[in-house]
Amino acid sequence: MIGYAFAALVIYLLAQSTVVLATGHNQALTSGHARATMKITKLDILLSSADPAGRIRDVVRTTIDEGLADARRRLIRLDPAGALRAMRSGAALIDIRSESQIARDGTIAGALVIPRNVLEWRLDPASRHRQPNAPQLDDQVILSCDEGCQSSLAAAALQQLGFARATDVVGGFQAWRAAALPIEQSRTCE
Repeated sequence: MIGYAFAALVIYLLAQSTVVLATGHNQALTSGHARATMKITKLDILLSSADPAGRIRDVVRTTIDEGLADARRRLIRLDPAGALRAMRSGAALIDIRSESQIARDGTIAGALVIPRNVLEWRLDPASRHRQPNAPQLDDQVILSCDEGCQSSLAAAALQQLGFARATDVVGGFQAWRAAALPIEQSRTCE
């Protein structure tokens, strides 16, 4: 059984159309026109919000580790040597690290430098902010961040934009440098 105070909170939140809890023991909760059946096993929070037209949309929370694992399941990731071979075969490698990281460590020789915070706008063919030398949707696009996490998430985002062959470098720039592959000293972003 769930406690009265907890049940009251759930009913209040349901009435506000803000939170629905998925749980384990069957409990019918009602409040005004809101009704929900709860099974309490663990606390999974399903957030609901209304768009400007008043339509409710549900958002299921995932952890960053779950999101990263999901992104990586969609990628054919390359080790640094594989990324270099792909570049030599025409793939576009894009360094998405911050200016301070590039100033400190340099960048991968031959890489485009496009900061992560503007990446989608610089690559999307429909964007008025597209970079003139950006790769095409059918090109292989390889992203490199500092250690290979941010680039996995960004590559998955590029796949959603239509870059079906987007991927990243396992271990990022640090793995590239550790493999003693070609590096250029600091360049300006974009």
